[in-house]
Amino acid sequence: MGKDSTKKSERDIIEYISNLLALQADRDLIKGIGDDCAVFRKDNKSCILVTTDTLVAGVHFDLAWHPPLLLGRKTAAVNLSDIAAMGGKPRYAFLNLAFPGSAPAWLDDFLAGFYEMLQEYDTHLVGGDTVKSPNDLSMSVTLIGEAAEDEICYRSGAEIGDFVFVSGFLGDAAAGLSLCQSGLSAGSSTPWQQLVKAHLDPLPQVKLGRMLADSRLVHAMIDISDGLATDLAHICTQSRTGAEIFKEALPVSETLRAAAEKLKSPIFDWVLKGGEDYKLLFTVSPDHEKDLQRRVAKQSGMEIYPIGRIIEGRGVHLCSRERRQNISYQGYDHFIG
Repeated sequence: MGKDSTKKSERDIIEYISNLLALQADRDLIKGIGDDCAVFRKDNKSCILVTTDTLVAGVHFDLAWHPPLLLGRKTAAVNLSDIAAMGGKPRYAFLNLAFPGSAPAWLDDFLAGFYEMLQEYDTHLVGGDTVKSPNDLSMSVTLIGEAAEDEICYRSGAEIGDFVFVSGFLGDAAAGLSLCQSGLSAGSSTPWQQLVKAHLDPLPQVKLGRMLADSRLVHAMIDISDGLATDLAHICTQSRTGAEIFKEALPVSETLRAAAEKLKSPIFDWVLKGGEDYKLLFTVSPDHEKDLQRRVAKQSGMEIYPIGRIIEGRGVHLCSRERRQNISYQGYDHFIG
């Protein structure tokens, strides 16, 4: 990667690794690097989905305010969300733990939360590893799921003219993190519980992901982990398209608006760049927009929000009455902030 490799973004590193593997061929590998899960052919109708993710103390969580039980739930949830983004059904999990010194006193609570979240989605913990770390506490999960081959939703299927949808309020988790960092999250009576919960205990939208895949109306899908600006850019890059999103259409809760005023924070930094919402972001033909909205409302009682459209060209553009600006990949990046 050269002498300046430390200056590369997370996306640069992934692209470099992907190029190294580009010449590999396997008849049962349908999708490798570049999506929420790797996809392997199981038989002539179904596929295996595999995803992995790592959480590191001081980067993804802080035990000063993150209760171990909820941290266990979140550790499972962020991986379940990747399966949801492909329209799959989660099945089996592997958990790897690395902690400095001996096993921490809170480990039982963490494992209870991890197991609890898996149970909610009929997923089984089947293995893993525990090691001593000389430095930071971390946990890594590998999750295996399955899906019918003709129902899997990839990032690469967006088509020119598609409407862009999101499956819930944006920015809540980022605001919750800011509230925790500011010491305003404590106590069950705090008005910020919706936001704090979004950060501490996110819920993967597995059932909705299955519903969207089963409809066969969704062209491309991803979960929002790094922020709308980055995750929609992933869809556009894989689909070789651009996108416009409309600032006035972005779904924002009243609680988020109140928190932005309290903390004197730019609300759309949370909404566009904050990440960890774990909502589903997907594209649909204009011909099927109303049909899909009715289906989701009838089958789940949820509302999905149209926020923009897929266009020719490249990049993600935020449009308002005053301006149009490129916001591609302005979400969270581990290596450049």
